[in-house]
Amino acid sequence: MAANEDLRTPIVCVMGHVDHGKTTLLDKIRGTAVAAGEAGAITQHIGATEVPIEAIMTRCGDPALKDKFIVPGLLFIDTPGHHAFTSLRRRGGALADLAVVIVDVNEGFKPQTIESLEILKRFKTPFVVVANKIDRIHGWNPQPEAPFIVSYNKQSERVRTSLDHKFYEIVGELYNNGFNSDRYDRVADFQKSIGVIPISAATGEGIPDVLMILLGLAQKFLESNLHYDATGPGIGTILEVKEERGLGTTIDMILYDGTLAKGDTIVVGSLNEPIQTKVRALLKPRALGDINSEDKFEQVDQVTAALGLKVSAPNLDSALSGASVRVASADNLDDVVAEVKSEIEDVQIHTDTNGVTIKADTIGSLEALVNELTKEGIPIRKADVGNVSHRDIVEVSAIEDPLYSVIIGFNVDFLPDAKEKLQDANINTFMNDVIYRLIDDYNEWVKEQREMTEKNISEMIVKPGKFKIMPNCIFRQSKPAVVGVRIIGGIVKTNVDIATEDGTVVGNIKGLELDGEKIKKATVGMEVAMAIEGPTVGRQIKEKDILLTNIPERHAKILEHELYDSLSADELETLDTFLQMKRKDNPFWAK
Repeated sequence: MAANEDLRTPIVCVMGHVDHGKTTLLDKIRGTAVAAGEAGAITQHIGATEVPIEAIMTRCGDPALKDKFIVPGLLFIDTPGHHAFTSLRRRGGALADLAVVIVDVNEGFKPQTIESLEILKRFKTPFVVVANKIDRIHGWNPQPEAPFIVSYNKQSERVRTSLDHKFYEIVGELYNNGFNSDRYDRVADFQKSIGVIPISAATGEGIPDVLMILLGLAQKFLESNLHYDATGPGIGTILEVKEERGLGTTIDMILYDGTLAKGDTIVVGSLNEPIQTKVRALLKPRALGDINSEDKFEQVDQVTAALGLKVSAPNLDSALSGASVRVASADNLDDVVAEVKSEIEDVQIHTDTNGVTIKADTIGSLEALVNELTKEGIPIRKADVGNVSHRDIVEVSAIEDPLYSVIIGFNVDFLPDAKEKLQDANINTFMNDVIYRLIDDYNEWVKEQREMTEKNISEMIVKPGKFKIMPNCIFRQSKPAVVGVRIIGGIVKTNVDIATEDGTVVGNIKGLELDGEKIKKATVGMEVAMAIEGPTVGRQIKEKDILLTNIPERHAKILEHELYDSLSADELETLDTFLQMKRKDNPFWAK
């Protein structure tokens, strides 16, 4: 059964948690080293790799495969790894015919793993689970490039038992998420049970099994969906917009339906009006090459779905990642333009009156950044695609709230005039090419700023304090009265008014001394000499009296509503005593 000429290559989306091995799996399949070159070792943009049936045949060591399968091969999309990329992965999930969910067999399910499953469930996409990193099980005896069963049978009983235990934890997690599953070689019906394939992307063990199962799924369940009309107009999705030496601005895209030819009129999604242009050149990566990392491309006159390719055409500068590319004719140009425009308008970027300003290199990255900030509860004032401009700096400089007078930029730079303006602008910028690090950096900075603000406020606020005038410690009766006191609650500072337990203000603390040394504050347990301006001992105050620092109403409100969690236990007790006293006559005092 040879490959059928009107069947396109099935698109396989590789999904899962960050650092569980998606790109490494594809590296092993295509014999490259893309993973090592990614920022933070995390794939930041969707890449595409075509694996023809001949390569799979060689990989599996079975020349007869070419006659068993009718599909021409597999096209892998390597999706971003971090959960911030929900929107890109959702786009990948919608585009894919099949999916591979990769899980570290030693770490098990993570939030991103579950998120991937939910996306696939929503789009009803057939998938397999790959349990990666079996080579890291203690005592594992690697069998490079071998099918899983061959490798499994060469392990000790203890190692097999350890793998089985980890494997069934994954089966249990899948069950908890609504899926029946078993080891791929024990699954009788892949429509009823998910096949789980243990592999090592590092050693290549189990890789032949992954390729065989995916081909089998494509053959069995997708044949009716893979037919296309080779004469139909090409339809695709932009993966990335790039500047290429000698070509200018190009787009990397997945063509998933129809045919695209040199000289075709195409309509390309943009933040503004859709771009109408003509294809100048079509560049196809060599087989097993990644469109995001391939250096050598083959120029072709025409391509048919499904494949990843680079398109050169005039006026692509404002093209957007994730947007559609559609071939149009003179007869339907207006309709195609309207359709592409409506797709862009469907992208929802919610903004607030106040919030941070964010910039990203693509619409997909912008959606991802918005998604992550929203989950963190960080409001967004402006979200835009492109490098940071002079206008951005001017606008952000005018924001009064210092926590929002910031620019968060993913995979972008500053335009020259913006760099000059930034030197004089009192704003903070957070730039990175890994989204979750941007969020972490901003949150950490906000935490530091709030702690500093809280500290400054705390130093100006009159804190709760309680003390007792000790017997036989009257050193001066008035002007000022000087008495010995014991601090029995909170903290007592100089230049603070004091009140009796019924709320009567009797004076102001002018000084504190400990062992003849002047001090600015005294804490619980300390016995100090206190100079009090205003009262006379024996009249307004006397021995054994308990007095409180008199907290102004505005300060009491801040203590109760903003600084409450930062107060010590004895400060809280003293504050509660003071508030109860004040609220006897006025229940709404300091509320």
